[in-house]
Amino acid sequence: MLKWALLVLGLGLAYWWLIAKKKSKAQTADKKIRQGETPLTSSQRMISCSYCDLHLPESDALPQDGRYYCCTEHRDSISQKGWWGKAQWCASTNFDERPEDIAINLAVIHHISLPPGEFGGRNIVDFFQNNLDPKAHPYFEQIANQKVSSHFLIDRRGKTTQFVSLYKRAWHAGVSQFCGREKCNDFSIGIELEGDGDTPFTNEQYASLAEVTGVLLKKYPDLQFAGHSDIAPERKTDPGPSFDWVRLTKIAKLSEEKLPFGSASR
Repeated sequence: MLKWALLVLGLGLAYWWLIAKKKSKAQTADKKIRQGETPLTSSQRMISCSYCDLHLPESDALPQDGRYYCCTEHRDSISQKGWWGKAQWCASTNFDERPEDIAINLAVIHHISLPPGEFGGRNIVDFFQNNLDPKAHPYFEQIANQKVSSHFLIDRRGKTTQFVSLYKRAWHAGVSQFCGREKCNDFSIGIELEGDGDTPFTNEQYASLAEVTGVLLKKYPDLQFAGHSDIAPERKTDPGPSFDWVRLTKIAKLSEEKLPFGSASR
């Protein structure tokens, strides 16, 4: 009888020892979590690459302006929808379809500042998105109802914003002619530089323009480059005499054949 009593007592003590050990272990783990030594595990949020739609954990993706990419190659390329991953996207409704089977072979460089001669702020973005307040400046009353856009804008800091897919026709060139072809919007890409034509453009702008140029040439190897004044000489003067075409050819590694109007300032 004593033997059975001792056996029951031993089993009871072993049971309570195991319970106490588990409780102590749990308390130690909880303490470590509260002290930040052991991170809590949770399910990863899944996101999709803005270039290829591949689904992957957010922690494995490359963030870019509120979007995500699976690799640098996709972030740095033109997507299947015509958007450049490294640009800030501010979609404009001022566009329409390009003519069917049109070959894109021209990039038009412009300058713009709103109000004229003033830099900074959101006025250009608001203008291209039809949100410009006509009461904010007397000049804005003259242009508030205009419907214009460009594919890209490079501001004084070198930040590049895209407004229209490359596969769509932005409204930037107006009445224009290039090598005997009219309606340049049909086959061109518009690149606006924040500037007034007299003030020198910034180093950051040239660097960003060279980067955009490289991306576009990878997509469109036959692309040539011209100023707005080259394709509409009776109406326009931009990008103006302060734009350094020679500098662009050097940093973007452009051959002279890519500049049908030459590299002289104009």
